[in-house]
Amino acid sequence: MLDVTRLSSRYGRIPALACVDLSVGRGELVALVGANGAGKTTLLRVLSGVQPAADGIVRFENSDITSASPRQRVRMGIVQVPEGRQVFGPMTVDDNLRLGAFMRPQRETNADLDRVYALFPGLTNKRREPAGTLSGGQQQMLAIGRALMGKPKLLLLDEPSMGLAPRLVAEIFATIRALKDDAATILLVDQNANAALSIADRAYVLEVGRITLAGRGDELASHPRVRQAYLGL
Repeated sequence: MLDVTRLSSRYGRIPALACVDLSVGRGELVALVGANGAGKTTLLRVLSGVQPAADGIVRFENSDITSASPRQRVRMGIVQVPEGRQVFGPMTVDDNLRLGAFMRPQRETNADLDRVYALFPGLTNKRREPAGTLSGGQQQMLAIGRALMGKPKLLLLDEPSMGLAPRLVAEIFATIRALKDDAATILLVDQNANAALSIADRAYVLEVGRITLAGRGDELASHPRVRQAYLGL
């Protein structure tokens, strides 16, 4: 579904990504792990179109989208859950979710709204409350639900477990696994390498803007370099 070839990006004169090759097949969950500052968020920003590529090619469903706008990519089915949740605090939970479907006719969204509330029952009793009053875990659920309202073909998840208590981290990853089991296609970035690799079909390690390791999730979880650098083993 997604093919990235020799992708580079920079902030001004500062390189952020260099010659990144990466792919995500339909129905796969692919994890991207690496330290802070490795370029993981930058890569997702390039894929969603909010950060320009300096070189290389991004193909989605065999179409070159390297120069496509963020709006065009959302229409194609690429939807990102941003780092830090970024919910619309003064707006209700219900309105936040409906905003995720802003490119779709309203008559098509009611069934999807019910699906999101079934996936995240903790939001059901909060649907009329401002999103800014939710806990961190509830806001993360809302951010994922908002993305699902866009009917993504490819879901980009940026640090969904950041800042959450262990119980909530387990809940979020259980939800991601459930989406995977429902045939969702996901590119997951998370500093919780152990949890990310445990549910990934395949994974990449990104270090200082370059892919340094790639393989099955279980292979990388047992790789000595990954165990030492990212799993604390």
